[in-house]
Amino acid sequence: MYDRLSLIEKQYQEIQDKLSSGGLEVKEMTSLLKESSSIQETVETYRFFKAKSEELKELEVMIVDEEDPELVEMLQLEIDRLNEVLLKTEDKLKILLLPKDPNDDKNVIVDIKGAAGGDEGNIFAGDLFRMYSKYAESKGWKIEVLDAMEGSMGGYTSIEFMVSGKLVYSFLKYESGTHRVQRVPLTESMGRIHTSTATVHVMPEAEEIELDIKWDDIRVDTYNSSGPGGQSVNTTKSAVRLTHEPSG
Repeated sequence: MYDRLSLIEKQYQEIQDKLSSGGLEVKEMTSLLKESSSIQETVETYRFFKAKSEELKELEVMIVDEEDPELVEMLQLEIDRLNEVLLKTEDKLKILLLPKDPNDDKNVIVDIKGAAGGDEGNIFAGDLFRMYSKYAESKGWKIEVLDAMEGSMGGYTSIEFMVSGKLVYSFLKYESGTHRVQRVPLTESMGRIHTSTATVHVMPEAEEIELDIKWDDIRVDTYNSSGPGGQSVNTTKSAVRLTHEPSG
């Protein structure tokens, strides 16, 4: 594990050297910044681990030569604390080295729909939207509502919104699914508990792809209208089909 961490640290430093050298094209700089950002936390955590390991070694040397019982006790307490810090940091490094989802750093589009429970399902969908909005605010993310259909008693029959920011998909991807709530709804006059559900779909924002298609590679087929219509049936081009045939 530590050999791999050393290689990542070396890679990170090489990227920083390139970025500081100047004279980079915008595309190359953007690529380097993205690569740097993807491994920055791993490198910083590894450097923290190394620094604390050095501190621990120094304390272990000091405690061997120390004769004052009070100082020995203080040193031992600090050694125990550092060992605990190192164990937690090592666990974090193991997690950081796990294969990453390529979509983790993407923005997301979230679709929430009221499901079982009628009006109460729609109200629950609205509650979920407010919950995600508050969570996004706490993370410093931005929310943009793309489409919304309000329920007759409040909430939403459906609402679609984009969440943009750092590592949004990595935090929200597991929210997809059916969410359930059991409570006495506002629409219930008899005080009975109802079960209502809402569905949540979280999709990573698709990347724009530029395609350069030559018209020479496009086959155009036109078709005459069919059915009743007199003589114009056989002369009117009412359908067009475009087929891409790459010439290589």
